[in-house]
Amino acid sequence: MSTNAHLLELQASPHLHKAISVDRIMYHVLYALAPVCAFSVWQFGLSALALLAVCTATCLATEALFARLAQRPATISDGSAAITGVLLALTLPPGFPLWMGALGAFVSIALGKALFGGIGFNVFNPALIGRAFLQASFPVAITTWTPSFAPGRFTEFVPSSLALPFCKPPAIGEWLAGAADGFSGATPLAIQKFEHVQTDIGQLALGMTAGSAGETCSILLLAAGAYLIARGIMDWRIPAAMLGSAFLVSGIFYLADSAANPSPVFMLFSGGLMLGAIFMATDMVGSPVTPLGVWIYGALIGSITIVIRVEGGLPEGVMYAILLGNATTPLIDQWTQPRIFGERKEKHG
Repeated sequence: MSTNAHLLELQASPHLHKAISVDRIMYHVLYALAPVCAFSVWQFGLSALALLAVCTATCLATEALFARLAQRPATISDGSAAITGVLLALTLPPGFPLWMGALGAFVSIALGKALFGGIGFNVFNPALIGRAFLQASFPVAITTWTPSFAPGRFTEFVPSSLALPFCKPPAIGEWLAGAADGFSGATPLAIQKFEHVQTDIGQLALGMTAGSAGETCSILLLAAGAYLIARGIMDWRIPAAMLGSAFLVSGIFYLADSAANPSPVFMLFSGGLMLGAIFMATDMVGSPVTPLGVWIYGALIGSITIVIRVEGGLPEGVMYAILLGNATTPLIDQWTQPRIFGERKEKHG
């Protein structure tokens, strides 16, 4: 037999590969997140910087620990664990106790990623798994907000940031009295939901309001999304479907009762909708792969977000909507499989 004979090589799917590596995809996401992180630190000061550092470092350490326990090659250099840490920090209040942030970061990697087998196997967005754990465990701390651009934010921490582990965080009322005049301690979504007062859209777009560390500046988040689309990293159809459905559903609520419900534009620019649409719902592992599926998936998340915001007990609903969207991904993929070329539907009866 000739040694030059052609061999038929059989491999498991996927058979189509992008030219760009996973590492490069992850680092492009980190590049897109860098301005958002910088704005967060400029807006909230040392506490936001420490929260970003602690969550990211804990995610990297946890990733290395589980890779060692599973006797797998270390994967901390691929950037995925760093993204999880950064995203988790950006979804938390700037003055969130650092030890709680570290605990949430550990849960993000341990339960959200390592439990499923590591990168590429997670069913849910790991950062949101960590945030959901923190929301259930520390409901007061995760809804305690600090003012934007407080004087002295670069020279002192928010007192709650340095709370000792498993001790009640100190009240920040006295610190707030000296840091800002007339701060209500609520996000624009909470003010609208419970007081029916709508924050100016310009203030929301520019990030001049209170909120989670990375959700306030909508313009910056949109610019980050444009960068990822231009690089071919992000499926633009998911945020388009998510934001479009959020606009449509909130418009229906607004037309039904404009006195009680905010305008669709307010809904788009407030809370974590932009952050979730651009950086979390687009998680390649937890989102569908079929063309029709990504539209359904994005529309489902946007609609659920608005229903929770308007009809639910909480002012925000992005986290739960994305996790529910992640859970439906296998079913959406199954229902929206394109017809195989040449296949015919069976005739019944």
